[in-house]
Amino acid sequence: MNNIVSIQTELQDKNPRKVLRHALENHAKVAISFSGAEDVVLIDMALKIRKDIQIFSLDTGRLHPETYQFIEQVRKHYNIDIEVLTPDYHSLEALVKQKGLFSFYEDGHEECCGIRKVEPLKRKLAEVDAWITGQRKDQSADTRQNIPEIQIDPAFATNCHPLIKYNPLVNQSSAQIWDYIEAYQVPFNALHQQGYISIGCEPCTRPVLPNQHERAGRWWWEEATKKECGLHIAK
Repeated sequence: MNNIVSIQTELQDKNPRKVLRHALENHAKVAISFSGAEDVVLIDMALKIRKDIQIFSLDTGRLHPETYQFIEQVRKHYNIDIEVLTPDYHSLEALVKQKGLFSFYEDGHEECCGIRKVEPLKRKLAEVDAWITGQRKDQSADTRQNIPEIQIDPAFATNCHPLIKYNPLVNQSSAQIWDYIEAYQVPFNALHQQGYISIGCEPCTRPVLPNQHERAGRWWWEEATKKECGLHIAK
């Protein structure tokens, strides 16, 4: 796995199953990040290749009830373990005590996401050699257009821990994801039937209008170029 550039050249524009197979067959310690529709498609594909995969989800403490139900639905549907990661209690308590429960509306979401999402993810990724995400280029014209199928993680890799990141669905469209969900009867979040497309924490997510971009419902009070929570942003 030393030559990421040559491997990316090999995997570029390959179908998601081939990228997934490469990830699952070349890493003993590899995990799938699960939160949305794309990630369940990855789980469905991955379990047909390898059964002993790690799957984790971030519980920020601010998710919709439907999202918690969705996590449990996926766990039961596939009969799998899903490791639920939570924020550090002391950091979260200090933030809420100092700034209240809705500080992100005033000074941006980065600090809250850092405590509720980024730090728990960082702890988990320290335990694995590679992780698999459901990122797609069409999720954001501003921040995700240059995502490769495989990369040294730009946010969490270090000299001592050259973490590999796989993005098998990078060239898939939203329509292709939903075609797969329908064809293979893959579970999905009930909020999708209520106008939600990209789903995050309850205070920071709202339904989108017809012809709006799917990320328009996330952090709608901020500029489009800032609509990332820190999980996929380079240091």
